[in-house]
Amino acid sequence: MLVQLNRNETNRTFTPNSTALPVRLLDLNSPRPDRNNLNTQRPNPVVAVLGHPGRVAALPAHLPVGWTMRYPRDLDDVRADEIVLVSGATERVVGTARAVLSVRTRIVALVDEFAPAELVAAVLTAGADVCVRGGQPAILASHLVACRRRQLAERWHNLQDALPGF
Repeated sequence: MLVQLNRNETNRTFTPNSTALPVRLLDLNSPRPDRNNLNTQRPNPVVAVLGHPGRVAALPAHLPVGWTMRYPRDLDDVRADEIVLVSGATERVVGTARAVLSVRTRIVALVDEFAPAELVAAVLTAGADVCVRGGQPAILASHLVACRRRQLAERWHNLQDALPGF
């Protein structure tokens, strides 16, 4: 007989746990919250889609509960804690996004299923954190979740820099 210890059937995606930082949540009632403060974070992840919205139309059904997608007007409308999904990514677009956006912002480049390896290498070199071919919603959603985990892990890594000197 096989006994499973610590089995958990409950989906607890991105709830406070041992890997979460104790941070104050973003005051959504504030007229203009401080989006560049390292101690502020949106309560739920947001995916900002730039480029062709039709290529990611089925994505919301595959994202975890609480995640939202939005379509910003341009790069100036993207917030620092969002994950940027560049649909139909090119080297120029990704390079511009990386130059303009905060280092806290994760950039996911979505390219055609049959995109040449040179394009994949170019968007990664230009600053994309990950490049996904094809854009099947379940695979794309899993890459976005992984990017979010890296965002949270980076907060732990940079915690020493944020602490006041003693």
